[in-house]
Amino acid sequence: MPIKTYRPITPTLRFKTTLVNDDITTDKPYKPLVVVKQRTGGRRNSGDLTMRHQGGGHKKMLRLIDFKREKYGVPGKVTTIEYDPNRSSRICLVAYSDGEKRYIIQPVGLKVGQTIMSGPEADILVGNALPLQNIPAGTTVHNVELRPGKGAQMVRSAGASAQLVAKEGDYALLKLPSGETRRVLTACMATIGQVGNTDHENVTIGKAGRNRWKGIRPANRGVSMNPVDHPHGGGEGKTSGGRHPVTPWGQPTRGYKTRNNKRTDVFIVNRRKK
Repeated sequence: MPIKTYRPITPTLRFKTTLVNDDITTDKPYKPLVVVKQRTGGRRNSGDLTMRHQGGGHKKMLRLIDFKREKYGVPGKVTTIEYDPNRSSRICLVAYSDGEKRYIIQPVGLKVGQTIMSGPEADILVGNALPLQNIPAGTTVHNVELRPGKGAQMVRSAGASAQLVAKEGDYALLKLPSGETRRVLTACMATIGQVGNTDHENVTIGKAGRNRWKGIRPANRGVSMNPVDHPHGGGEGKTSGGRHPVTPWGQPTRGYKTRNNKRTDVFIVNRRKK
């Protein structure tokens, strides 16, 4: 998918780039699979702010995506490829032979009119979903489950792919996009191929307003604040902080390990960072 640039008739257009959406076949979503998406503004149920720099943005409707791929043995035909404002990848509308329609994430190479299948008997073809135990080693996969039957939780964003390295008993070894190698139960489902819209990472925002459309609010630098507001604040003249970078609450932000889930440590073979 090519990247579109603009003649710099305004300062922001000098840097702004967008994707050419020639792969999208319709601009109207399938209504039965669209629901209202509630906004949080970064606040939890008690009303206090727990995630900064969120709020506003363009109104979005949530598309219900089939991450479980549980229609075993029922062939489905891709009818449309659509834009989804809630994710970086494109989505496909699949019409199954029993009359049901579902959305799935579009992998690279899956086009309108192609047929896909899920289940242990499915072929190793792009868009087909199988348990890891039925996928040969070396295969590129995406949409990977962490628990059997829960639905895909890993490798879902544009351009992402994992490689099935090996199988050891009840577990498969997966090399994830982060560089981490992890054990996953072979009963977990995964979809063959790489997630589409691979040029998403090459798009330049170009202006602050485009981030506001996405619901991202401004983030002020710590060094521009007063000492009462941030550990980097204060100082005579312009300063660069005077200490290693920290959050407003003093927690280091470069290389400081914050992972605290010892229960799943046993499944990690190689960390993403040495």
